[in-house]
Amino acid sequence: MFGFRKNVRVTAETALSGRETPVADPRLPHRIFGEPLNAEHPGSQTAYFALGCFWGAEKLFWRRPGVVSTAVGYQGGFTPNPTYQQVCTGLTGHAETVRVVFDPSEISYAELVRVFFESHDPTQGDRQGNDSGTQYRSAIFTVSDDQQQIAEKVRADYQHALTDAGYGQITTSIEPAPPFYLAEDYHQQYLDANPGGYDCHVRTGVACPASAGT
Repeated sequence: MFGFRKNVRVTAETALSGRETPVADPRLPHRIFGEPLNAEHPGSQTAYFALGCFWGAEKLFWRRPGVVSTAVGYQGGFTPNPTYQQVCTGLTGHAETVRVVFDPSEISYAELVRVFFESHDPTQGDRQGNDSGTQYRSAIFTVSDDQQQIAEKVRADYQHALTDAGYGQITTSIEPAPPFYLAEDYHQQYLDANPGGYDCHVRTGVACPASAGT
């Protein structure tokens, strides 16, 4: 199943069938924050980012002050509650995604978007480094019009910085968030459970302007 048609864009009609039952227990305790993955955080907001392999991506965000919870999962495709093996075929349409719950009084959405852009190469299309396939594409899934506008503004501002540094066009898609399906338990906070585990993120080294998105 691995590697088959990984760069093919599927449709609702051609995507693999899924299941009604989630592949992960949402009551699983977060390895860093201690609370269940589905714990409620009054006053918090939620953001969704896809930037390649979600193991290293999740760690980037749980270390940020103001982030109160994270989880990894699958988003942007058609197959409900897919398994990791299904996602790796490229036939679900999903991207490996990090759900970030944050306190907006401590960290802004714009700052999270800047972290997102600086932490991978958003010009690579359906790949990050040696990881190739639609599951590794760069995407931001927004939950409000405000998030959509901020993300688009940061992307435009960062494009200027990348162009000046000799990079091509950003391929990051920005779209309203579809359903997010938790990944299997062993993927959650993977690099905390496996400190020496695989962490592939290819950064450009180009700083996102502090004023981006404002």
